[in-house]
Amino acid sequence: MQDLLLVGQAVTLAVLLFLPTLFYVHLLSDIPRSVPLITWFVLLILLGAPRFIYRAFKDKRFSISREFRARGRIPVLLVGAAKGAEQFIRAMAASGAPYWVVGILDDEGGRLVGRKIAGVVIRGETTDLRAVVARLQARGRQPQRIVITRPAGEFTGERLGTLVDDADALGLSVGLMPALTEFRDATAATHGRPLELNPIAIEDLLGRPQTILDRSAVERLIAGRAVLITGAGGSIGSELCRQVAALGPKRLALLDQGEFNLYSIEMELRETYPALPLSASIADVRRAERLHGIFASERPEVVFHAAALKHVPLMEQNPAEAILTNTVGTRNVADAAKAVGVAAMVMISTDKAVEPSSVMGASKRLAESYVQALDVAGAAQSGAGPAERSRFMTVRFGNVLGSTGSVVPLFRRQIAAGGPVTVTHPDMERYFMTIREAVQLVLQASAYGLETRGGEGRIFVLDMGQPVKIVDLARRMIILSGLRPEQDIEIRFTGMRAAEKLTERLFETAETLSPTTLKGVLTAAPLVSDIASVATSLAQLHAIAETGDVPGLITGITKLIPVFGRLSDRDDLPGIVPRAAKA
Repeated sequence: MQDLLLVGQAVTLAVLLFLPTLFYVHLLSDIPRSVPLITWFVLLILLGAPRFIYRAFKDKRFSISREFRARGRIPVLLVGAAKGAEQFIRAMAASGAPYWVVGILDDEGGRLVGRKIAGVVIRGETTDLRAVVARLQARGRQPQRIVITRPAGEFTGERLGTLVDDADALGLSVGLMPALTEFRDATAATHGRPLELNPIAIEDLLGRPQTILDRSAVERLIAGRAVLITGAGGSIGSELCRQVAALGPKRLALLDQGEFNLYSIEMELRETYPALPLSASIADVRRAERLHGIFASERPEVVFHAAALKHVPLMEQNPAEAILTNTVGTRNVADAAKAVGVAAMVMISTDKAVEPSSVMGASKRLAESYVQALDVAGAAQSGAGPAERSRFMTVRFGNVLGSTGSVVPLFRRQIAAGGPVTVTHPDMERYFMTIREAVQLVLQASAYGLETRGGEGRIFVLDMGQPVKIVDLARRMIILSGLRPEQDIEIRFTGMRAAEKLTERLFETAETLSPTTLKGVLTAAPLVSDIASVATSLAQLHAIAETGDVPGLITGITKLIPVFGRLSDRDDLPGIVPRAAKA
């Protein structure tokens, strides 16, 4: 069309220049008035036709039939009756890529069904996938792949999950059309090499929109303040470092026990933000004196506590380590933060702390209790106004996609190795969120908590939608890898592990829920003990953990969290493997 418009402009200009010339020479006396109009059409055809014929040959438009041209190519069905579909079809025709488009599905309400895009029929809506595939199969055009032509991020959530499940039932793999900005793929297609379809990001399968950060509120929390992050080299901690650094803190202090992880995030931040004052300290949160020294030197105003041991089965085997790091370590960080008068300390917790059946969950619940009691105690101090006292907050969320120790990296390794993909139980389900979203929740909750009335030991929790079955997650990851579950990759059930639950919850029964002004964020106000009794109990537990007395430690945890004993060692509750049966 662009070439045709240019030819039309040139022909029009030529005729307009020709008319005054003829008038000047002959006064148009011997020339019929229809000649300029006929000349315009003749020139347009003679100049346009050679270009059209060349383009048709170049794009292989004169082959005997579509089926003949499609021999040896993979039949695909496009999802998305928009500009992306036309671009994909034309790119396939021009480059000789190994895909043959047999139909298009409309994802915008079905108003385009029956029409054509670049000669390919829009055969139905996305909800008609099974019927469309059946009709194509009857005509000998059964598709082998589904290609989503929408840009990444536009076709996500429940719609994408349903499409992937339907594709799985039909034995079809799913891919995402590369963006035009991906020059490597565009160049490959231009030179006749196979065009690589992009895999769909697993986070796009979350059945809800991801939380959007209120940047202005978070900037008021971070900008111009000294910030300290524990566990800075971990999955959550490192993303916290990146997002905090981008918000303009006065200085940023990183703390981690792992040398390599700490070194990696420090180097990344120094390269990305060379003007940011940055320090990195190797320290164990179990060592209270070391923490007090670092806090006294750094004088942080905001502290994010992400350091923790989080792997449930490993903590079952090493319960003393879980208590010393997760519980005692949190107490040490909170005490050090209080000693220097921070504006806010935020502890990162987990849904496994809700009515815990595992040692890891119990250790985090005890840590929550101390942080909550400290917040209430600070509000009760006389003479300390809301702006002067330190705030202690807890942010609780579910599993994080792609974090260290999560199932997603494990599944990716198992799929790459050819399987099997191991799942503990067919009914196992968990709440999921992305690393970026988890960190945004931490920052958002911190900003909100600091600007609202505190002193109630509230816990901030993201509304994470519906839990996802682990086996469904495994199946979708296999499909998004271009393979078929149970045919190309086996899914093997290994049995639940000690003290593991089938489902997790985000709130305890005794916690009172209330909404916030933040969309998708709730708060819970649990029953909180006074700081003196909590501190005494944790000191006793600390002493037992230091001796390595595991039976005594389990007894001590059960006294502080009665539900832990009721859940973790019973064999009559569905979905929980008793600790005594782990051998």
